[in-house]
Amino acid sequence: MAVKSNIVDWEMITNFVIDAFVGYGIPREDAIICADVLLESDKRGIESHGVNRFKPIYLDRIKAGIQNPVTNFEIIRETPTTAVVDGHDGMGQVIGVKSMNMAIEKAKKYGMGMVVARNSTHYGIAGYYATMATKAGCIGITGTNARPSIAPTFGVENMLGTNPLTFGMPTDEEFPFVLDCATSITQRGRIEYYSRVGKPTPEGMVIGRDGKSKTDSDQILSDLNTGNAALAPLGGIGEELAGYKGYGYATVVEILSAALQQGNFLLGLTGIDENGQKRPYHLGHFFIAIDTEAFMGLEAFQKTCGDILRDLRASAKAPESEHIYTAGEKEYLVWLERKDSGVPINEAVQKEIINVRDELGLIQYKFPFE
Repeated sequence: MAVKSNIVDWEMITNFVIDAFVGYGIPREDAIICADVLLESDKRGIESHGVNRFKPIYLDRIKAGIQNPVTNFEIIRETPTTAVVDGHDGMGQVIGVKSMNMAIEKAKKYGMGMVVARNSTHYGIAGYYATMATKAGCIGITGTNARPSIAPTFGVENMLGTNPLTFGMPTDEEFPFVLDCATSITQRGRIEYYSRVGKPTPEGMVIGRDGKSKTDSDQILSDLNTGNAALAPLGGIGEELAGYKGYGYATVVEILSAALQQGNFLLGLTGIDENGQKRPYHLGHFFIAIDTEAFMGLEAFQKTCGDILRDLRASAKAPESEHIYTAGEKEYLVWLERKDSGVPINEAVQKEIINVRDELGLIQYKFPFE
C-alpha cells in the first residue's frame, strides 16, 4: 500500500492550480500567471499567501461574483515614465504582472518607471513583483492597500489595510534583497493560517474595541469583518513601542495605492455594500522600477548591495544566535529545501483541493495525501 504524504511535487500542484483556475473561467495564459504568483509564496515558505488561499481568496470570490476571471486591463492614462491602469476587478496577479512589466519597460528606456492600478483584487505576495524588477536589473518597489484591518495609533477601529511596502534590490549573491512585509504586526492571512491549523493568535497582535488584546483566531477573523477587532500597526499599540511608525508607513501605502489613480481607500475597501452584501474590493496597487544602469551600472550596484548584506551577516551576533539574516535569505533557504520535493499541504487545504478537483471533474489528479 502506498504511503500517504502531505508533500505534492511542484509539477503536479502547478498543473492542478492552472487547470482549476481555467475551470473557473480564467484564460489559460492568465491562469499560468496566477498559479506562478500563488505558488511562489509556497516556494518562499510564505504559507499564508500560497495554496492556503487558493480556494477562499480566489475561487470563492470568483464564484461569489465579486472578482472577474477574465481580466480587462485598461490603460487610462500614460506618459513615457508613468501609467494609470484600471483592472476592472479582474485577477490581481495578472494586473500586477502586467503593471510591473510596464514599469520595467519604462525604466529601461528612461531610467525610472511607475505604474499605478485601480479596481484590482488581491495580487498575492508583493515580493513577487519586486523580484520581477530585480531579475531585470532594476530596483523594484510595490505596495497595495487592502480591506481595513489596522487601527491608527490611539484608535481601535480597523481603518487601514495591512498595506505592504515592499522593496527588491539586485545583488551579486544567489538571491536578491527582498523586503516584503505588512505594515501591521501581522497580516490577516497569518491569522487565517492560525485559524486553519487551530492555533491562537499571539498576544499583542490584535486589539478589540475595548483596547485589550485578542487571541482567539476564529473570533478575530469574525471581529475583523465586523469592526470589533483591529490589527496593531508595526511596532505595537500606542507610542511607547513606536507603533506610530507602522501607522505612518501604512498610510503612505494607502495614499500611493489610491490618490494617484483615484481609487477606493480605507472603509471603501471592506468588500461589503451598504446593504451588507458582498461586493468587489476595488483594491489599488503601485509599481516602481528603477534601472540601476541609469546610475553607476548594474554590476556596481550588485557588488555594493552584496557587500552591505555580507557585512551585516558577518557582524557580532547576540548570545546563542547562530546566524544574522538579511531580507530574502530565509526565503531562498526554504526554496533550496523544497525545490526537489514539493509543497507541504495541511489537512484543511487537502480537503479543499479534493473538493475543487471533484467539482471540476479533474479526475487525472490523484494526490499523494489521498
